[in-house]
Amino acid sequence: MSSDHPTSNGGSPLQIQPTRRLPDFLQSVNLKYVKLGYHYLMTHLLTLCLVPLMAVIVVQASQMNPSDIHQLWLQLKYNLVSVVIFSTVVVLGSTVYIMTRPRSVYLVDFSCYRPPDHLQVKFKQFMEHSKLTGDFDESSLEFQRKILERSGLGEETYVPEAMHSIPPRPSMAAAREEAEQVMFGALDNLFANTNIKLKDIGILVVNCSLFNPTPSLSAMIVNKYKLRGNIRSFNLGGMGCSAGVIAIDLAKDMLQVHRNTYAVVVSTENITQNWYFGNKKSMLIPNCLFRVGGSAVLLSNKPSDRRRAKYKLVHVVRTHRGSDDKAFKCVYQEQDDNGKTGVSLSKDLMAIAGGALKTNITTLGPLVLPISEQLLFFGTLVAKRLFNAKVKPYIPDFKLAFDHFCIHAGGRAVIDELEKNLQLEPVHVEASRMTLHRFGNTSSSSIWYELAYTEAKGRMRKRNRVWQIAFGSGFKCNSAVWEALRNVKPSPNSPWEDCIKRYPVEIAVQE
Repeated sequence: MSSDHPTSNGGSPLQIQPTRRLPDFLQSVNLKYVKLGYHYLMTHLLTLCLVPLMAVIVVQASQMNPSDIHQLWLQLKYNLVSVVIFSTVVVLGSTVYIMTRPRSVYLVDFSCYRPPDHLQVKFKQFMEHSKLTGDFDESSLEFQRKILERSGLGEETYVPEAMHSIPPRPSMAAAREEAEQVMFGALDNLFANTNIKLKDIGILVVNCSLFNPTPSLSAMIVNKYKLRGNIRSFNLGGMGCSAGVIAIDLAKDMLQVHRNTYAVVVSTENITQNWYFGNKKSMLIPNCLFRVGGSAVLLSNKPSDRRRAKYKLVHVVRTHRGSDDKAFKCVYQEQDDNGKTGVSLSKDLMAIAGGALKTNITTLGPLVLPISEQLLFFGTLVAKRLFNAKVKPYIPDFKLAFDHFCIHAGGRAVIDELEKNLQLEPVHVEASRMTLHRFGNTSSSSIWYELAYTEAKGRMRKRNRVWQIAFGSGFKCNSAVWEALRNVKPSPNSPWEDCIKRYPVEIAVQE
């Protein structure tokens, strides 16, 4: 498919199946427009009520005598005490509001690392290298082959240099080399596109779950770019694929405290020392899904940066299910019976992720959904709780709240499940599917590759809202909501720059 509006069967965007009866189709269309009418009515209810009221006031005022208007003015003019009190309250209230309101956080620009072409790994090459290592039995090799075929990954994803060697060389030096290439590659591009002075960066947050050397990754960045000595530097480890949103939340909190400064957030994962060389099936899945990638984001709390910034941060909502033992252990780094280390994925992962998502959107919903959706949700909840009615729980239509969705490209099953449960259209999950196909699961940075895809397609318009959803070990589900401040164009050296015209592609997945 080369169209910008893909469908599941590769056909036209709107295609009525021959087996579908016309009355059923017309009924669904009618229900659609009834819901849109209800949504419009509830959204503009206050305006619709105020317009007649204002009309009545204007008519009444036009019928007043000039003498009545003059008397009203004299009463206001000579009631000095009331005027002074009112003015004082307004001034004090305005001052308190201005001093206590949260500072706006702007996303000036972001950059995603594009590895060199020689690091690409095709399925055939992946399987050949797996055989040549001699660490996997026939059952494990067949398992990995099936996972690759069903994963939704394409033939152009990247693995680190150490994994291209036969045998692989997962050393500390090679892991540092991977980290430097990814982080510095993303940062070099970000700094070149934004032209900021490096000494103006006051906050640095780096997240990488599985590789935490000494000195830290954040210290490596400070050393490389000679950042200032009083920089607030943070290094987040072991927090999984949702740590990118956590890093944004931490940077946002720091920007509320420190005035007129920049924050840089770097999100990545390191594969070199975390490849699994055993035969435990649940620990082989990450080998097939995780690939090289990373992102760097520049945030600002300077009002002057609003003019050049791409987005404004609207909400961050974090959900942690770590108190539940099943959730805590569903993504777990451990050693197998032979002492080989890897990350084990539980068979209950999707169910746990669904529960975490439900909790997260319960908090997020009232913040972003229009009043029409909140009333429907509340109505069904009351009917179910108070009247014990056999009513299915109402799933809010988040398409009314968001224009774009960046769902963590953790795997095909994750995207499928959210598309189904949130009742999304194929175009809403296109960025996630194409990111998984082109770059694989790049962990916490995947949501930024997806946002870059949306920009590269020219779909980001002023006031569009973006929902970034990320899942991670622990177990966590985190959301970030951004609003576009202008019609956003892709930045130079976007990871999609030379291939966006080929996307979306039809993904053939074997069952």
